[in-house]
Amino acid sequence: MKAIFHKNSYQKPLIIAGPCSIETPEQLEQTVKGLVQQGISIIRGGVWKPRTRPGSFEGLGGIALPWIQEIKQKYPVKFAIEVASASHVEEGLKAGIDIFWIGARSTVNPFTVQEIAESLKGVNIPVMIKNPVNPDLSLWIGAVERIMKAGINDLAVVHRGFSNFRDTVHRNSPLWQIPIEFRTQFPELMMINDPSHIAGKRSLVPVIAQKALDLNFDGLMIESHINPDQAWTDAAQQLTPADLQVMLQHLKTRKVHFEGSEALNQLEDIRQQIDQADHDLLEALHRRMELIEKIGEYKKLNNVAVLQLERWQEILKTRPDWAQKLGINPELIAEIFGLLHQESIRKQTEILDKD
Repeated sequence: MKAIFHKNSYQKPLIIAGPCSIETPEQLEQTVKGLVQQGISIIRGGVWKPRTRPGSFEGLGGIALPWIQEIKQKYPVKFAIEVASASHVEEGLKAGIDIFWIGARSTVNPFTVQEIAESLKGVNIPVMIKNPVNPDLSLWIGAVERIMKAGINDLAVVHRGFSNFRDTVHRNSPLWQIPIEFRTQFPELMMINDPSHIAGKRSLVPVIAQKALDLNFDGLMIESHINPDQAWTDAAQQLTPADLQVMLQHLKTRKVHFEGSEALNQLEDIRQQIDQADHDLLEALHRRMELIEKIGEYKKLNNVAVLQLERWQEILKTRPDWAQKLGINPELIAEIFGLLHQESIRKQTEILDKD
């Protein structure tokens, strides 16, 4: 069986699309027909839908599996479904499902992942693993390692964003640094982006998809429904097959490497300037830390508390303002100075607590 998730076995980006939930035979066939007309050959569809709260539609379960079998006989597609237990794996294998994926609510639970891994031993089937709901890189890596130990070699990971109650733009915060860190540890694994679950609304799906391609993701997994407004789940974030085609036509793919010696030389020159700027930045940070220690000693000498709230509020206001005048993202600077403040508190507390 030819590997599906091999970086040299497809034309980038790999596109996987289909409805959040399989609802009726008619809905499934009409959606798949529309997607096949767009050249899409890997279909996703929810059979079992573990929801955050009870009472929501949780999928039709095994009832939908014969419909998938009929679709596969009629159209040249491979089909992917989510599995959350050993019984799901067993039913999916009997129905001839081509690809399994482990969802975010399962990845967060090592017991669930281990149960699925045990059920996959000796089975030759491609598996996708979504990031856990919460931003925990170790849980994601642990899930991958468990599935690998079960003997699954045709493996991909899916970045679908992370729960974050403070994010008012996305349904799930992308937190791009987490998948980037994952890729540094597993560069050989295909990484697919799920812009639908990050966006939460269809107008934002193209923006997230383009960002993923700009970051050299290997593929996209997108929710598509023949009539999204009538979808039983995730209605707001699904695209019609026709709208999906329009989006894909407008996405831009990037070259992975520079071409030509002149371009490479210019790149190397800029990188050297960045290295020097980073060195200057670290020297400035070193000087700042020396001053932090000095002020810590002064507070100890005068028996003054470490946290001076008014001073911190002044820093929190002025530094982002300075950044904005320099054309630097003020939110980035606020986050950086938040980390610096934590380190300042740690250092000064350490000084005050010394005998």
